[in-house]
Amino acid sequence: MCGILAVLGCIDNSQAKRSRIIELSRRLRHRGPDWSGLHSHEDCYLAHERLAIIDPTSGDQPLYNQDKTVVVTVNGEIYNHKILREKLKSHQFWTGSDCEVIAHLYEEHGEEFIDMLDGMFAFVLLDTRDKSFIAARDAIGVIPLYIGWGVDGSVWFASEMKALSDDCEQFMAFPPGHIYSSKQGGLRRWYNPPWYSELVPSTPYDPLVLRNAFEQAVIKRLMTDVPFGVLLSGGLDSSLVASVALRHLEKSEAAQWGSQLHTFCIGLKGSPDLKAGREVANYLGTRHHEFQFTVQDGIDAIEEVIYHIETYDVTTIRASTPMFLMSRKIKSLGVKMVLSGEGSDEILGGYLYFHKAPNKKEFHEETCRKIKALHQYDCLRANKSASAWGVEARVPFLDKEFLNVAMSIDPEWKMIRPDLGRIEKWVLRNAFDDEEKPYLPKHILYRQKEQFSDGVGYSWIDGLKDHANKHVSDTMLSNASFVFPDNTPMTKEAYYYRTIFEKFFPKSAARATVPGGPSIACSTAKAIEWDATWSKNLDPSGRAALGVHVAAYEEDKAANGALRS
Repeated sequence: MCGILAVLGCIDNSQAKRSRIIELSRRLRHRGPDWSGLHSHEDCYLAHERLAIIDPTSGDQPLYNQDKTVVVTVNGEIYNHKILREKLKSHQFWTGSDCEVIAHLYEEHGEEFIDMLDGMFAFVLLDTRDKSFIAARDAIGVIPLYIGWGVDGSVWFASEMKALSDDCEQFMAFPPGHIYSSKQGGLRRWYNPPWYSELVPSTPYDPLVLRNAFEQAVIKRLMTDVPFGVLLSGGLDSSLVASVALRHLEKSEAAQWGSQLHTFCIGLKGSPDLKAGREVANYLGTRHHEFQFTVQDGIDAIEEVIYHIETYDVTTIRASTPMFLMSRKIKSLGVKMVLSGEGSDEILGGYLYFHKAPNKKEFHEETCRKIKALHQYDCLRANKSASAWGVEARVPFLDKEFLNVAMSIDPEWKMIRPDLGRIEKWVLRNAFDDEEKPYLPKHILYRQKEQFSDGVGYSWIDGLKDHANKHVSDTMLSNASFVFPDNTPMTKEAYYYRTIFEKFFPKSAARATVPGGPSIACSTAKAIEWDATWSKNLDPSGRAALGVHVAAYEEDKAANGALRS
C-alpha cells in the first residue's frame, strides 16, 4: 500500500505551505515507507508515500505522461497494466510501474477511462495544461480515500483521514466506484454493474464458471516483484485463496521467497484458527508461520489500532486488532504483500444470519447491501490494519469479473437449504469440490463460517468486554446519548472505543464517516427483521446468531464431517 495526499487550489503556495504538505504526508508514511515524492504546480500539490511492490527501482511517484503535463499520484495495483500498455504503443512510458498507465489513459481517453482499469486503486490526477483534476476510487473501495474542503476553497484528497482532518473544514469518505471531476464540479458513479440495481438475477449456477472466475482473480493478484504470502485462518475463503495460489505459483509473475508458498495465521493459544490454519498448511505443504497473542497484547494495542483504522465500529475493531498484530510480524519477516479472503461472505451470503433469509429476493438484496458497505468494514480493516506496518493486502474475492459472475447467479442456489445438504456458501464449496484433484480436504471445504474476531479465540471478545466494563461505568453509559448524540454507543465496549476515537478525531465530520445502526452477527439493520429474537440480542459476533451456529446443522455435520463444535 502507498499513501497519497493531494491539495488543489489552495490560496497559499509559499514554502511554509509546501512544508505543511510534507508534514501531513508524513502521517501516511506507515503506508509507504520506501520513498516520498511531491509534485507542486502553482497552487496544487500531489504527494506520495511509496510502498514499492511493482518495479521497486524506477516506479517512484508521482507519475507522468510523456511530456509531463499530466501528473498522477496513485495508491493501488493495476493488474491489467500490460494489456493496457499494448493499446498505448504510441505512448512513451517513463517507468515499469503498473500505475503509470493511468496518466496515459487520461491523455488518450479523457475522464472516461476508469472502467478500463482492472485493479484496486485510489488516485488523483492533475492536468497542468488547464489545472483541471480528477480523483477516483476502485469499484468496491478496497483502497481507502477521503475528500475534504478547506476554507480557502481548496479540495483535498488523502488515503487516510488523519492527513486532512486538521486542515479541512469538512471532509468525508470518498464513495467507492466514483470519480470526482473539477470540470464537472462533483462526484459521479463510474461503476455500474448489473447487480447494483439489486434486481434478482436468473443465471443458472455453473460451478466451473464460478471456479474459473475465482482462479483467474487469484492468478492476476500474484503480480509482484517482492516477497509475498497468504493469510490462512483455515476457514473456507483463506484456504481456497492459498490452494489456488499454490497451484499457479510456478507459472505466475510472482517473486519467489524460497521454494514454498508462505502462509500466516494468528490467534490466542489453542484458538480455532491456529488449529485449522495448521491443518490446511500441512495439507497444502506451505511454509506456515503461526503467531500467538494474548488478550492483554490486544488490549494494549487498541488505541493504536483505532488511530490507524479510523473507526469506532465494534466489529471492525475486534477483527482489526489481531490483523494489526499479525501484520507487524509479517513485515518483520520481510514480506510486503499478502493475499486475503475478504468479500466472500458478502457476495455469497456466508454470514450465519443468512440462514434466516426468508426468500431469495431478500437474500440477494442483503448481499447487495453488504457489498456496497464493504468499504466501511472489511475493506477498511484489511487495508488499514496491514498498511499500518507497510503491508499490502490483496483480495481476490472482490475482483470485478468474479463479482459479475457470482452476483449474476440465481440466488436460489445461494440459499441455505439443510434439506438439500446446502450450508452457507455451498455454491463456492461445491465449485471447488474436485474428487480427482482436491483443492482441500472435505472437512475443511465444508467447515462452518467463523468470523475473524471469533476464530482467533472466543475469549478475545470476552476479554474486550471485560476490559471495557472496568473503564466505562453504568452512569457513563446511561448518559451516552448526551455525550455522543450522533451514533450513540449502546454498550460499554462501544463507548470505550468511541472515547478513544474522539481523542484522535474530534471533529463531527470524522464521526460521520463511521456507519451506525443495529446489527446481529454482522447483518445490516434491515436483516434483523428476519428473526424477532435478534432484536433482543444485538451483538456483531457470529455467536449472536442464536440457533444457527453449529448446533443447527448437526445433520449436515454427520453427513459431511464438516462442522466443528
